[in-house]
Amino acid sequence: MHALSVKALSGFNVTRWEKLQGRESCNCVEFEIGKRTRVGWVFKDLTRRSGIVACVGGGGGGESMSSKSGTGGSSPSSLFSRSQTYALLKQQMEVAAKSEDYKEAARIRDSLKSFEEEEPILRLRRLMKEAIAEERFEDATKYRDELKEIAPHSLLKCSSDATTLGVRVQVRSVYIEGRSQPSKGQYFYAYRVRITNNSDRPVQLLRRHWIITDGNGKTENVWGIGVIGEQPVILPKTGFEYSSACPLSTPSGRMEGDFEMKHIDRVGSQTFNVAIAPFSLTTLGDDSESF
Repeated sequence: MHALSVKALSGFNVTRWEKLQGRESCNCVEFEIGKRTRVGWVFKDLTRRSGIVACVGGGGGGESMSSKSGTGGSSPSSLFSRSQTYALLKQQMEVAAKSEDYKEAARIRDSLKSFEEEEPILRLRRLMKEAIAEERFEDATKYRDELKEIAPHSLLKCSSDATTLGVRVQVRSVYIEGRSQPSKGQYFYAYRVRITNNSDRPVQLLRRHWIITDGNGKTENVWGIGVIGEQPVILPKTGFEYSSACPLSTPSGRMEGDFEMKHIDRVGSQTFNVAIAPFSLTTLGDDSESF
């Protein structure tokens, strides 16, 4: 249960990627993991550095990734995990509603309801949300407690956002089905981190500390120098982004931690810790927006 670096999840620079920049749409690109081809879906925010919002495919392959443009053999839709299918259905319903195609929106809504009824966690999340909206707080409490019982980390979102001394840390996780083998108790999650220095002083990231907890409550602390082999200096009003990954032995869990930083504009400045707020690792995903 160690955090692994997957540098190629960021800094994509392939021909097709460049052509997609600036468009607000859902597009598919291919990339390679070892000798196997994977399919990555690129949603909004295509002018950002990180390219893969979700990636799917068969199992196996090496840890390093390199980008590759073009189209491939298998249909991307046939490779979707249940969580990615659910996320895509929600996006399609929003698009249909905005374009006033209400018949299509209703059809997708019904598909979503059927999907949610088959997934206990999704069903309980929906029921709790409805109970809160209708001010049935006793029912909401019951659904919350049921969620805690069957999936302790399901009440956390797959994203988090925290600011310490003007340094903001945002994180978003996603389940990587193609690197996971549930039958062997192996679940693979990628996460993207954005650090924004909103203060007036330059800072340097020196060390990282992650607290990783699986679905059984087993906790592991992981310390390391810098991130992805760097100790980046982040100037005022600028940011730094990177992507990494974490294998887990259960289908859900959580991560949190802190970055040790220091101000570099004054000699002898003391180091300080910047919080990384808790976020969920789950095969089901949620409706957290990408940043």
